[in-house]
Amino acid sequence: MTQQNNALPAGPLVAWYADDFTGAAAVMEVLTFAGLEAMLFLEPPSDAQLARYPDLKGIGVASTARAQSPEWMDGELPDIFARLAALNPALLHYKVCSTLDSSPSVGSIGRAIEIAAAQFAPAAVPVLVAAPQMRRYQSFGHLFAGFEKAVYRLDRHPVMSRHPVTPMSESDVAKHIALQSDKLDAWCLSIEDMSQGATLPSRQPTPDRIAAITLDSVDAKTESSAGRLIWDARDANPFVVGSQGVEYALVRHWRETGAIADRPAPGGIGEAEGMVVVSGSVSPTTADQIDWAKDNGFESIAFDATFSCGTAMDLDHEVDRCIAACLDALSQGRDPLVHTAEGPDDPAVAAFRQTVTQSPLSMVEANQRIGEALGRILQQSLARSGIRRAVVSGGDTSGHATRQLGIFALSALAPTIPGAALFRAHADGPMDGLELALKGGQMGSHDYFGWIRSGGGTR
Repeated sequence: MTQQNNALPAGPLVAWYADDFTGAAAVMEVLTFAGLEAMLFLEPPSDAQLARYPDLKGIGVASTARAQSPEWMDGELPDIFARLAALNPALLHYKVCSTLDSSPSVGSIGRAIEIAAAQFAPAAVPVLVAAPQMRRYQSFGHLFAGFEKAVYRLDRHPVMSRHPVTPMSESDVAKHIALQSDKLDAWCLSIEDMSQGATLPSRQPTPDRIAAITLDSVDAKTESSAGRLIWDARDANPFVVGSQGVEYALVRHWRETGAIADRPAPGGIGEAEGMVVVSGSVSPTTADQIDWAKDNGFESIAFDATFSCGTAMDLDHEVDRCIAACLDALSQGRDPLVHTAEGPDDPAVAAFRQTVTQSPLSMVEANQRIGEALGRILQQSLARSGIRRAVVSGGDTSGHATRQLGIFALSALAPTIPGAALFRAHADGPMDGLELALKGGQMGSHDYFGWIRSGGGTR
């Protein structure tokens, strides 16, 4: 069925920059399991690194932008956008969380759009946050997300409405983003608009303003429509914002047009001989996963996050204590699970917040120290034990912790739930070949840690 005019162009199809690590890896997962070679780099790749992987159709860079200020973005994003654009991808994707984590002061999607618009002068910026495979739906502009057996509007979601840094109080995606920039004109192309043949602008609708257009997506048909809109308008609109729903939509469109073939679901990679988990998430979902793990061969080790606000020596002592506890658990045939809290109602959360308010640190700085400390615990526990499989839980935690491992890139190995696959680490040091999973706090089945321990694979 493949026709010449449906053939995909040579070179990278998508270059993406993600505002957190777990989301960055999710994009790679979608592309790889669709048969498109993709790799996620922890820093912008060098020419020498890219030369080792000449057939990449997707090239990503992970960041911690979701936890950063607009001023940080002003200093960081222009250069990274320029470097990714120099790879000549068909699309440049600013990847955001599928639950829209952001605010005017932290992880501002609006500021990211401003910076990109100044560099690339798109006619409009398509915004696709929905990903039906992940139970993320946008209908008439409003975002909905699944949790356990129900689906909630985002501002009523039991997890996202209580997010510790960016609680969601607005479900209208266009309104939420418009609050983050006074330069945006944001609106929605709804399911109804798409059914009537609406298209994305080919020229700037309003001089001196930035058009940001959110796309509804609730099922396979509307997802394909969104993918078609983005792909067909890529010359005038080369910069797109959204979750991995962007790649899901593109892949569905490419399959339906015969540009790529369907592929069977990948299998797992087998049981691990030991595994180490670190978690900085306070999500109820992660709390359920920790509860399951404690009853299934994992050793629960609490990390006292208040030490992140103390002296470097005190924090070092807490890190060393946790490393010793990890090595002891492994010696007894149990898999260590180091965590800062067991859900939002854990007294450790209130204690940490109170300590931060009494310290000179901001919440962002304290969370970065926690993530880096968990990364040190993970790195030392792996290096001293020889264990070759690990999990980092928490989107922001993953960014800070993974940087402690000396890894320069990740590639996909085996799926679990969409957005939380098992990866292979690429490094010039001892962590090369490490099997690593990065999980957002609100993601995963109750037995997720066990699923990774057994090697992943579709169920």
